[in-house]
Amino acid sequence: MSEIRQNQPNPTRRRRKPRRPKWVKNKFTYQLWRNWPLIRFVLLCLLALIIAISAVSCAAKAIGGLFTKDPAESTAPVDTTPIETTVPPETEPPHDELLRQADFLAAGYDYEGAIAMLSSSSHASSSEFQSRIAKFEADSQTLVKWGDMQNITHVFFHTLVVDNARCFDGDFTEKGYNQYMTTIPEFLKMMESMYEKGYVLVSPYDIAYEYVDENGKTRMKYGEIWLPEGKTPFVMSQDDVNYYGYMIGDVDPDYERPAVPHADGDGFAHKIIIGEDGYPTCEYMDAEGNIHVGSYDLVPILEDFIQAHPDFSYRGARAILGMTGYEGVFGYRTKPAYEDDLGTEAYKKECEDAKAVAQCLRDHGWILASHSYGHPSYGNISAEKVASDSDKWEQTVQPIIGDCDIILYPNGSDIAGIGKYTFDNAKFAALYEDGYRYFYNVDSHVAWQQLGEDYFRGGRRNLDGYRMWHTPKKVADLFDVSEVFDPDRPTPVPSL
Repeated sequence: MSEIRQNQPNPTRRRRKPRRPKWVKNKFTYQLWRNWPLIRFVLLCLLALIIAISAVSCAAKAIGGLFTKDPAESTAPVDTTPIETTVPPETEPPHDELLRQADFLAAGYDYEGAIAMLSSSSHASSSEFQSRIAKFEADSQTLVKWGDMQNITHVFFHTLVVDNARCFDGDFTEKGYNQYMTTIPEFLKMMESMYEKGYVLVSPYDIAYEYVDENGKTRMKYGEIWLPEGKTPFVMSQDDVNYYGYMIGDVDPDYERPAVPHADGDGFAHKIIIGEDGYPTCEYMDAEGNIHVGSYDLVPILEDFIQAHPDFSYRGARAILGMTGYEGVFGYRTKPAYEDDLGTEAYKKECEDAKAVAQCLRDHGWILASHSYGHPSYGNISAEKVASDSDKWEQTVQPIIGDCDIILYPNGSDIAGIGKYTFDNAKFAALYEDGYRYFYNVDSHVAWQQLGEDYFRGGRRNLDGYRMWHTPKKVADLFDVSEVFDPDRPTPVPSL
């Protein structure tokens, strides 16, 4: 406190304030009394001005009457057009573009949004807009509520394979790729099959959400999903949206050096960027070292599919993207320890670019989630280590991608058995304190969900080489493996 005082300017002697009259009893009368000299001066000036204007007006009328022409003799027309004084309204999309946008919303079952868009337009009264609004209102009445919120499947993927020859090349990484990865042709055939079967992508927030009960406590409850008869909701996620060094051709087993893409990579995309159209897309380096921009992983491929099939997404839903932190996110080397290698300015740019990508993803409906910091199996480590790993995530990844309330357990390793979470479970207590409310493991059942008072928990189905080869019947509700399985994939797919 003494140091603070030493830095303050020396006080100056104040003049004694004039004594207030007795009628000054509140803030208004105080201000009136305090500023009365100025107020009085202004009032006198206004009074003088009014008198002067009145005198001039009277004189003008008297003089003008002597020289006024008969109206019949007047030849100059009087311009009565009002002067434009209004501010032009904000620009809105053209007529046809508004209809296109509204149709896209309606195709994704967001009839309320589509109606609101057209109703607020300057074209709202047109017959075409009114006809479209009436159609949307009628279509909304055909929706039915999904009856079993506990029966919603959740599928997940890892990074998609772009170049099969480079991925399945017989080296030490081939086994893991064959087990856990999905090729782009396989992914597209899966989506086409699920679309034909009536599956519709929904958000986990559509399934369950937080609310405040009558006692002021935050609780979790099931939501409502309204779809046409015959449609089936599902959730999608992708793990490890990081583009690790070993995948892009820059192997550093200790992760002490920031990875960069090389031509000898394993045939995967190496970064998410913002495309020229404002949508997220990917960079990919081919075997000759040439960098291409386009749909080389799940995010832009699924985005393309939804743009072509807007009824595949419920009210703009996209997938959940899970990231670790030990190399950075989205292909950007944002790990704080990399600043020394990259240099301060280059490191700052990596972080800023990653933040921009994160915001772009959120803006387009993608949900960002934790996949832990270091990818340990949470079910097999102590509560202290779980808390420490979560803290590292909060310190290093959260500043890049923002707050998140979903965790996709690394290795699918849950922190408890099938019984409900309680705060007696130190791992759950630590993760809950860190802001997580949605917890996902890996489970081979069609659907497994658990709603607690304070959380939502669910299982996820891996749609990869292992699942297709070893248990094809467990995905028969989604697609026929014989029609999806990539002929380039080595067989037999190794067991886990």
